[in-house]
Amino acid sequence: MSAFQLINPPGLYDPAPNGYSHLALVAPGTRLLLVSGQGGEDAQGDLPEGFEPQLRQALDNVVTALHACGAKPTDVARLLVLVVDHDEGKLEAFGRALSRHWDDAMKPACTLVPVPRLALDGMLIEIEATAAIAA
Repeated sequence: MSAFQLINPPGLYDPAPNGYSHLALVAPGTRLLLVSGQGGEDAQGDLPEGFEPQLRQALDNVVTALHACGAKPTDVARLLVLVVDHDEGKLEAFGRALSRHWDDAMKPACTLVPVPRLALDGMLIEIEATAAIAA
Protein backbone atom coordinates (compact mmCIF):
# COMPACT_ATOMS: atom_id res chain seq x y z
CA MET A 1 0.00 0.00 0.00
CA SER A 2 1.25 3.47 -0.87
CA ALA A 3 1.98 5.98 1.88
CA PHE A 4 -0.40 8.42 0.16
CA GLN A 5 -3.16 8.60 -2.44
CA LEU A 6 -3.30 11.15 -5.28
CA ILE A 7 -6.81 12.38 -6.07
CA ASN A 8 -8.38 14.50 -8.81
CA PRO A 9 -11.94 14.93 -7.54
CA PRO A 10 -14.95 15.41 -9.78
CA GLY A 11 -15.84 19.07 -10.14
CA LEU A 12 -12.21 20.19 -10.65
CA TYR A 13 -10.53 20.35 -14.05
CA ASP A 14 -8.04 17.67 -15.16
CA PRO A 15 -4.60 18.95 -14.07
CA ALA A 16 -2.63 16.10 -15.70
CA PRO A 17 -1.56 18.09 -18.80
CA ASN A 18 0.05 20.65 -16.48
CA GLY A 19 1.93 17.97 -14.55
CA TYR A 20 0.15 17.73 -11.21
CA SER A 21 -2.74 16.31 -9.16
CA HIS A 22 -5.15 18.31 -7.02
CA LEU A 23 -4.80 16.36 -3.76
CA ALA A 24 -2.38 14.10 -1.93
CA LEU A 25 -3.90 12.23 1.03
CA VAL A 26 -1.09 11.02 3.31
CA ALA A 27 -1.77 7.87 5.37
CA PRO A 28 -1.42 7.97 9.17
CA GLY A 29 1.91 6.72 10.51
CA THR A 30 3.75 7.71 7.33
CA ARG A 31 7.27 9.15 7.42
CA LEU A 32 7.59 12.48 5.64
CA LEU A 33 10.71 13.43 3.72
CA LEU A 34 11.10 17.18 3.18
CA VAL A 35 13.47 18.05 0.33
CA SER A 36 14.80 21.62 0.35
CA GLY A 37 14.37 23.63 -2.80
CA GLN A 38 16.67 22.27 -5.48
CA GLY A 39 17.96 24.50 -8.24
CA GLY A 40 19.63 23.63 -11.50
CA GLU A 41 23.19 23.44 -10.10
CA ASP A 42 25.18 20.28 -10.79
CA ALA A 43 27.28 18.49 -8.14
CA GLN A 44 30.11 21.01 -8.70
CA GLY A 45 27.75 23.95 -8.17
CA ASP A 46 27.75 24.97 -11.83
CA LEU A 47 24.51 26.43 -13.13
CA PRO A 48 23.71 25.90 -16.83
CA GLU A 49 22.22 28.72 -18.88
CA GLY A 50 18.58 28.47 -19.89
CA PHE A 51 15.36 27.35 -18.26
CA GLU A 52 15.06 23.81 -19.62
CA PRO A 53 18.62 22.68 -18.73
CA GLN A 54 18.10 24.07 -15.21
CA LEU A 55 14.68 22.41 -14.99
CA ARG A 56 16.13 19.00 -15.92
CA GLN A 57 18.98 19.36 -13.42
CA ALA A 58 16.68 20.60 -10.64
CA LEU A 59 14.45 17.53 -11.07
CA ASP A 60 17.52 15.28 -11.18
CA ASN A 61 18.68 16.92 -7.94
CA VAL A 62 15.30 16.23 -6.29
CA VAL A 63 15.57 12.57 -7.34
CA THR A 64 19.13 12.35 -5.99
CA ALA A 65 17.92 13.70 -2.63
CA LEU A 66 15.02 11.23 -2.60
CA HIS A 67 17.29 8.28 -3.34
CA ALA A 68 19.50 9.27 -0.38
CA CYS A 69 16.59 8.28 1.89
CA GLY A 70 15.41 5.27 -0.10
CA ALA A 71 12.57 7.16 -1.78
CA LYS A 72 11.68 7.53 -5.46
CA PRO A 73 9.78 10.14 -7.50
CA THR A 74 6.46 8.33 -7.12
CA ASP A 75 6.84 8.75 -3.32
CA VAL A 76 6.53 12.54 -3.78
CA ALA A 77 3.16 13.75 -2.54
CA ARG A 78 3.70 17.47 -3.21
CA LEU A 79 5.97 19.83 -5.12
CA LEU A 80 6.49 23.54 -4.70
CA VAL A 81 8.00 25.08 -7.83
CA LEU A 82 9.39 28.61 -8.04
CA VAL A 83 9.93 29.98 -11.56
CA VAL A 84 11.56 33.24 -12.63
CA ASP A 85 9.74 35.06 -15.49
CA HIS A 86 7.09 32.35 -15.68
CA ASP A 87 5.00 31.85 -18.82
CA GLU A 88 2.88 29.01 -20.20
CA GLY A 89 5.80 27.68 -22.25
CA LYS A 90 7.69 27.05 -19.02
CA LEU A 91 4.62 25.33 -17.56
CA GLU A 92 4.46 23.04 -20.62
CA ALA A 93 8.20 22.29 -20.31
CA PHE A 94 7.69 21.47 -16.62
CA GLY A 95 4.88 19.01 -17.41
CA ARG A 96 7.04 17.28 -20.05
CA ALA A 97 10.08 17.16 -17.76
CA LEU A 98 8.14 15.42 -14.99
CA SER A 99 7.50 12.50 -17.34
CA ARG A 100 11.26 11.69 -17.31
CA HIS A 101 10.94 10.56 -13.68
CA TRP A 102 7.22 9.84 -13.21
CA ASP A 103 6.53 8.19 -16.59
CA ASP A 104 2.77 7.59 -16.82
CA ALA A 105 2.19 7.71 -13.03
CA MET A 106 -0.03 10.43 -11.60
CA LYS A 107 1.99 13.53 -10.84
CA PRO A 108 2.10 14.90 -7.27
CA ALA A 109 0.08 17.78 -5.92
CA CYS A 110 1.91 20.94 -6.93
CA THR A 111 1.96 24.70 -6.60
CA LEU A 112 3.92 26.78 -9.11
CA VAL A 113 4.82 30.29 -7.96
CA PRO A 114 6.19 32.94 -10.35
CA VAL A 115 8.97 34.92 -8.66
CA PRO A 116 11.12 37.90 -9.68
CA ARG A 117 14.41 36.14 -8.75
CA LEU A 118 15.86 33.24 -6.78
CA ALA A 119 18.83 32.85 -4.41
CA LEU A 120 21.61 32.78 -7.02
CA ASP A 121 22.24 35.08 -9.96
CA GLY A 122 21.04 33.32 -13.11
CA MET A 123 18.93 30.75 -11.21
CA LEU A 124 15.61 30.28 -13.07
CA ILE A 125 13.84 27.46 -11.18
CA GLU A 126 13.76 25.91 -7.72
CA ILE A 127 11.83 22.75 -6.80
CA GLU A 128 10.92 21.69 -3.26
CA ALA A 129 9.45 18.22 -2.61
CA THR A 130 7.50 16.51 0.16
CA ALA A 131 7.63 12.73 -0.05
CA ALA A 132 5.76 10.17 2.03
CA ILE A 133 7.21 6.73 2.70
CA ALA A 134 6.04 3.82 4.82
CA ALA A 135 7.25 3.93 8.42
